[in-house]
Amino acid sequence: MTGHASVPVLTIDGPSGSGKGTISRQVAERLGWHLLDSGALYRAVGYVAGLEGLDLTDADALTRCARELKIRFVPAADGSDTRIIVDGLDATDALRTETAGAAASAVASIPGVRAALVDLQLGFRQPPGLVADGRDMGTVIFPDAPTKVFLTASAAERAARRYKQLKDKGLDVTLEVLQREIEARDARDASRAVAPLKPAPDAVVVDTTGMPIATVVEKVLALVRH
Repeated sequence: MTGHASVPVLTIDGPSGSGKGTISRQVAERLGWHLLDSGALYRAVGYVAGLEGLDLTDADALTRCARELKIRFVPAADGSDTRIIVDGLDATDALRTETAGAAASAVASIPGVRAALVDLQLGFRQPPGLVADGRDMGTVIFPDAPTKVFLTASAAERAARRYKQLKDKGLDVTLEVLQREIEARDARDASRAVAPLKPAPDAVVVDTTGMPIATVVEKVLALVRH
């Protein structure tokens, strides 16, 4: 399926830990629009590759995985986080681990995988509108989006947020290691040949360091309404 070009899209790009997921989810709820968590697609390819025992450097096998990927975002019955269904299995928790994040970053650097996922992402553009969360939504996937936001925050703050998230889930992590991983991922994402992480020329850059979530949400909604 391909999306409707006339449907409005809000793109929210930014590095890991910048608050994209939370902000995108809340903005989509407020607007009554669909949500595309594009990072989950790359995590899902890595997840399926893991289930199949594939090597994360096998570009052909991973491209096949991406082509055959079936993924749905389903609102949770209790109003909590959206559940992510991959090939019929609830993979939500598995996709939120650091391992899945590292696999996603490796998978995302393969041009064949990115190409295979383009049509899948475009298909999420359905009425009444779409909030697209990712790293290249405004630059590559929806360059015609009328509103583009690029969220950022200091590496230290992003590591602290991730640390709190993982601790709340009962996972054993250290802040120093998380910050190193975030900085390494930033460098890898910004320097890759295909769709490097950077703001679109017409994106509004919002630094969320020290800013409450509610404030960022209102700021983004104001940009859409404007």
